[in-house]
Amino acid sequence: MEGFLFQASVYLAAAVIAVPIAARLGLGSVLGYLAAGILIGPVLGLVGSETKDVQHFAEFGVVMMLFLIGLELEPRALWDMRHRLLGLGGAQLLLSTAALMGIAMAYDQPWRVALAIGLTLALSSTAIVLQTLTEKNLMRTQGGRSVFSVLLTQDIAVIPILAFLPLLAASIPPGMLPDGSISLDREKVESAHIGGNGGNVNEAAHAALDFVQNLPGWGVTLVTFGAIAAIILVGVYLTRPVFRYIHLAKLREMYTALALLIVVGISSLMTLVGLSPALGAFLAGVVLASSEFRHELETDLEPFKGLLLGLFFITVGAGVNFELLFEKPLILVGMALLVIIVKALILLVLGRLFRLKGRDGWLFTLALAQAGEFGFVLVSFSIATGVMPDPIAETLLVVIALTMLITPLLFILYDGISKRLDDAGPITPDEIDRSGPVIIAGVGRFGQMVNRMVQASGFETVVLDHNPETIAVMRRFGFKGFLGDPTRPDILRKAGLQEARVLVVALDNPQAAVALIAYARKENPDIHIVSRARDRIEVYRHYQAGANDITRELFDSSLRAGRYVLENMGLSDFEANEAQKLFYAHDRASVRELAALWRPDVPPSQNAAYVARAKELQKELETAFINLGAEKDKERA
Repeated sequence: MEGFLFQASVYLAAAVIAVPIAARLGLGSVLGYLAAGILIGPVLGLVGSETKDVQHFAEFGVVMMLFLIGLELEPRALWDMRHRLLGLGGAQLLLSTAALMGIAMAYDQPWRVALAIGLTLALSSTAIVLQTLTEKNLMRTQGGRSVFSVLLTQDIAVIPILAFLPLLAASIPPGMLPDGSISLDREKVESAHIGGNGGNVNEAAHAALDFVQNLPGWGVTLVTFGAIAAIILVGVYLTRPVFRYIHLAKLREMYTALALLIVVGISSLMTLVGLSPALGAFLAGVVLASSEFRHELETDLEPFKGLLLGLFFITVGAGVNFELLFEKPLILVGMALLVIIVKALILLVLGRLFRLKGRDGWLFTLALAQAGEFGFVLVSFSIATGVMPDPIAETLLVVIALTMLITPLLFILYDGISKRLDDAGPITPDEIDRSGPVIIAGVGRFGQMVNRMVQASGFETVVLDHNPETIAVMRRFGFKGFLGDPTRPDILRKAGLQEARVLVVALDNPQAAVALIAYARKENPDIHIVSRARDRIEVYRHYQAGANDITRELFDSSLRAGRYVLENMGLSDFEANEAQKLFYAHDRASVRELAALWRPDVPPSQNAAYVARAKELQKELETAFINLGAEKDKERA
């Protein structure tokens, strides 16, 4: 017990120290976890051989992650992804396997071993990639969806790969029984880690596994489909009554227990029938995506998922065989870089074929270029079934770990590329054949609402946007828009900037918005500029650049929400409206005053004059509300 507590303290302390530092440096949490593992493992030696056992437990975080991802995808969304799953994912797996197999054969490896190496290295890291995509809010981009499709295809492909690897064993060929089932060496199969689970299972699991393995081929198929059908039926018909039953207990921890039961139970079922627990959990998540209990499940499982994934990344770092790495560092690092380069070239070509351009194309290329955690599973299984000799397997494990360690650096490279990349590319702007009194630069959610209101009031607008898809959607609904970069002087001149009365700046890029405001104010000093800003700091930048009316995102909707709160706290509609108007007027005046004190080179919290005036304005607001309440009391009297 003391040893367990010590090891737990070591893992938690390493995470608490390393991860915030990595996050502060902009390196991401994954690199922090990996660095923590290297520190407590190879560097300080605080953890040892038990790391592998911990890793098999921590891999359950991948299962939870796929379950939570499934909760975000309804079956219709999954069906819409079928072309990417089969086409993009299948092509990546086949081409990467063939290329890496060819390289292994060029280094005098037998074709059986080379094929096992290719299959192992073709898989990417679901844990690291999805965690990083989520942190960087890239999952909903076209590139992020394509990455997820390939990862899901790879997770599904682990099942047939595990079934296929024993056929490559040269020394221990599988025996075909008269009933059509396949017989393998029992001890070696049990020593392998199938689907991320260790070989230490209880007697009931042994009996179930024996039963499934001794079935004929058609029997295994029926059991597999039966398990999948059971997950779907339970998700559709049984979860609601169970949740209602748990609700009657009025114990918050029972919801967490039920959420864990769903994931653990499904994983156990999938393991017994020889399927991937991660795939089963994902399927269950998709089935429950339309359930009213979805948010409850997400809330209960999110902390477990985060901790287990973090523990998994730490074990990857702690498990790197630095003795082997120090023996031949150039060779192993070179092999890891070769794997990344080969896979990246294949992904780059596939991205172009599937029309992934700009940032999406680079995200797809760099995110999937590493080997993954399922590679550890396949290497262990290859050793157990006699496919791969031990020296090659040890080298392969280090190469897989190195590629995973390099992955956060690839995302940093992507961040650098995306900042310099113009996603619009060499687009040909439309010929602007008219001008108007109102120019709207950017027609996202904000710009389109302004455009609809102004046009409905009978005024002509000239809408400019650099996104071809946005302009195409506008035209489909009958609105006129021009494709072009709203910050280009020639396009602004053609749109009539010199004669326009109002310019609406609704660009997503903060730097481009400030530059456009400053340019428009210089070219047409009399134009009235209305701009959108995310927060007060952007408001100050727009104010100094020359904007007249600046609208903060969520400001007006927050005012309405505050008014609803006041109404439900007992104020009349009139009183709540008066409070809303008072706050609005005071805030607008405060922003103008503070904008004059704001300095771009000094954080607001360190600007003494700014802080002092902000405190005074807050007291003035409180006094104004007190006076407003006193006036209302007099009116009632």
